[in-house]
Amino acid sequence: MILPKNRFSRREFLRGAAVATLAAPFVSRNLFASPPSETILHASIGASRQAGSDLQLIAHHPFVKLVAIADVDSTKSAPWKEKFPGVRIYQDWRELLEKEKQLDTLNISTPDHMHAPIAMSAMQLGKHVYVQKPLTHDIYETRQLTNVARQKKLVTQMGIQIHSNSAYHQAVQLVREGVIGKIMEVHSWCGKGWGDPASLPDRRDTPPDGFNWDLWLGVAAGRHFIGESYYHPQNWRKRLDFGTGTFGDMGCHIFDPVFNALELTAPASIRSEGPSPNQWNWASDALVRYVFPGTKHTAGETISVMWYDGVKRPPQEVLSLVTIERLPGTGSIFVGTKGVMLLPHISRPRLFPADQFADFQLPAVEDGNHYTEFLEAVRGNGKATTNFDYSGPLTEAVLLGGVASRFPDTTLQWDSKALKFQNLADANALLRRKYRKGWDVEGLS
Repeated sequence: MILPKNRFSRREFLRGAAVATLAAPFVSRNLFASPPSETILHASIGASRQAGSDLQLIAHHPFVKLVAIADVDSTKSAPWKEKFPGVRIYQDWRELLEKEKQLDTLNISTPDHMHAPIAMSAMQLGKHVYVQKPLTHDIYETRQLTNVARQKKLVTQMGIQIHSNSAYHQAVQLVREGVIGKIMEVHSWCGKGWGDPASLPDRRDTPPDGFNWDLWLGVAAGRHFIGESYYHPQNWRKRLDFGTGTFGDMGCHIFDPVFNALELTAPASIRSEGPSPNQWNWASDALVRYVFPGTKHTAGETISVMWYDGVKRPPQEVLSLVTIERLPGTGSIFVGTKGVMLLPHISRPRLFPADQFADFQLPAVEDGNHYTEFLEAVRGNGKATTNFDYSGPLTEAVLLGGVASRFPDTTLQWDSKALKFQNLADANALLRRKYRKGWDVEGLS
């Protein structure tokens, strides 16, 4: 049997969902959120690629007014003036926050290393935020954002838009209803390879016109610009100081239905059995073993959840449980006591053995709109389902895999409450980074 192509391409899903540097460090004020007027006043931090998609889908809602855009590359933000006359353009997000005091919401759609500084600065001003995945670059940042969002009663949403897709809702329902029994283990993978074994190129290049390299670096340590897309606009995902590798890029997506279905909490231990990063870049071909406390949906007191990326895949004894000719490039296999579920990213779940479930009808579930859900929650209607109380712990677990990759073949015992590893002090040093001088942010620095 050949696995059918995904019914929902990313482009189709998103289409369907649509209905000057400051010298001093940014100091935010301790304000609480206030309800917006009938019209939500919104700003986007970022103007192209994922940021362009996010701001387009948010700004076209009938009750949203796009007020401002900040992007370190002025060539990316300028074209939006034609689509949204009157929108104000900035290069420095700190200047935007200082001047646009009336804002209700922001989307933060930047490289990973700037998610937390921008989101925290906005939240300290009482702004509701939609933040792209992974929520932050470092685990301490995640915990701090989660705590502040809860304290200030802010509406938050992490940009894992497939969480609102009907296919993922179906998978969660199937697991929680026990259709394949209690879950014994889960295997998740992604074929992307955001890694680079090479050394740092020994050269200095001139940033392109309109691009502010210092603003792009933000809280990261200073260094020379390297052209040919080494950092900007996309290969930053491979670099330790800016991205979070393949796992950080896709883990929050792929682990989402696993966490949601099983109602997982923090892992008890993490072990990397793949290659470690070098001094500058993440590695590809990860293999990370998690042990989580069991839940009412699992078969034992603990449950093993595995992550593979690049060329790595689940072992043959697991793959043999799903009788298909071609494994999807990204997805998860849930192994239950009464059956097995294959959940491709992004497509309908499939149940095995095939003959056992030949007449089984998947539950009827409608697609949701991740952006509308966030905006309606800001207006007081409903709740954002990937708010930081949910997406914070999810992000922490994903980022723990990156930390574990620095210590291959070592089982790290994790104390989530204390936010530290119990058995390796060197690993604790990677939970929080020091921000560059002049880039202090209240609540993070």
